[in-house]
Amino acid sequence: MAGGAEAKSLVLDRITHRFAGGTLAVSDINLDVKGGEIIALLGPSGCGKTTLLRIIAGFIGQSEGRVIIGKDVVDALPPNRRAVGIVFQNYALFPHLTISENVGYGLAARGVDKATRRGEAQRLLEMVQLGALGARLPRQLSGGQQQRVALARALAIKPSILLLDEPFAALDKNLRLDMQIEVKRLQRMAGITTLIVTHDQEEALSMADRVAVLSHGQLEQFGTPSEIYDNPQTLFVNTFVGTANRMKGTVIAAGPTGARVQLEAGGEIIGRAPKPLRASDKVVVCLRPEHLHFVSDESGFAGEIGMALPLGATVVHEIRMRDGQSIKISQARTGDTSLRDAGATVRIAPLGPGLATIFPE
Repeated sequence: MAGGAEAKSLVLDRITHRFAGGTLAVSDINLDVKGGEIIALLGPSGCGKTTLLRIIAGFIGQSEGRVIIGKDVVDALPPNRRAVGIVFQNYALFPHLTISENVGYGLAARGVDKATRRGEAQRLLEMVQLGALGARLPRQLSGGQQQRVALARALAIKPSILLLDEPFAALDKNLRLDMQIEVKRLQRMAGITTLIVTHDQEEALSMADRVAVLSHGQLEQFGTPSEIYDNPQTLFVNTFVGTANRMKGTVIAAGPTGARVQLEAGGEIIGRAPKPLRASDKVVVCLRPEHLHFVSDESGFAGEIGMALPLGATVVHEIRMRDGQSIKISQARTGDTSLRDAGATVRIAPLGPGLATIFPE
């Protein structure tokens, strides 16, 4: 970490919060974040992501539980004493202050002298590659530049924890990717423990060391991007993170970690089961489009082509199954990848055993 300081860990210990009127925002959230990690809080609107961020920052006092930064319980500390930096979705730059003054604002609030503020602001502006723009006003910068100013301002106070609340939502797609790379580079340089709130699954999977998936105030799963994508523990995680076909069926045989299922659409499939299952259980089988392929024999299950969609590097075929359900199959687009005609009868099968994930219905 810059300056030789050790990155602080963050622990959320059984955090629960109820708003006035009894509305439950988050319930029994436990997270153990290592120093220097980037953690993504991922989930749909209203799942409790921003509430958790505001609790960590000290803007909201939780109803139950503890926030621990390093070795210190910080629940009794106001926001300005928690050494937490935050970048809001709208950046919240002061329009009447120059870029340099915006970056140094937190230092001024802490009584740092003007010369030191200017020097530190210039150092940080150089870090975010805006060293020549310190005299400009926010309205004279692009959205991406304003975001970097907001990040520099958050870093100026030397925070133990950096919080980013939907930081890329206002940017167009290409700039968003550039800024994701830039923020991750700066975070690695500074070595600061960082939490990013996002509803964008690609953003979470590409930027974070670990991802906490939230739904209706509950923590569904906390793990590495590979664990979240390849080994989802709940049906919500499987369908929210990435794309998943859902097929209903009945368990024929079950073991400790998997099962064989008779699909309502026809055919059988073997998959992993995060929770124990028994024969005759009604289940939902999830299978990602990229884990399916067309077959020429009688394996797999039959359907007919509904629509073919060339999507740049991939081709997606929508297939109507005999029970009326539609599923998707995705293939890398190469020179010999052909688009199949609507109405054509096909058979599809998983690329291998165990790629499907099975959940109780």
